[in-house]
Amino acid sequence: MNKLQNALRINAFFSSTSGIILIILNQQIAKLFGTSNTTVFWIVGIVLIYFALTIWFEIKKQRKSAIIWIITQDYIWVLVSILLVTFNPFQITKTGNLIISIIALIVLYMGVNQMIKLDSINK
Repeated sequence: MNKLQNALRINAFFSSTSGIILIILNQQIAKLFGTSNTTVFWIVGIVLIYFALTIWFEIKKQRKSAIIWIITQDYIWVLVSILLVTFNPFQITKTGNLIISIIALIVLYMGVNQMIKLDSINK
């Protein structure tokens, strides 16, 4: 297994684990975020699991355009996280914003790491 596959595997594991946690613990997480609406956590959890499945698929295929799309989605996640924390349109608690920020940093690291590994394979 090459370094790009390992980087993708980390992302797939983190995304699927996060998705499962959001689904299973949706009520507790909603409380941390200061809301009673659990639907958003279910939806994000399902989307993360789907995202993880697409990553698992690309671990074997390693199509450059698909991997760039995965990296782009990671960066979009980070950008949306920054906007959520900065403008706080949903009155998320400080704890919720801290969780969003920590996850955004992890996702940023994964995106940069995948980009570096993809670039090293293409040389």
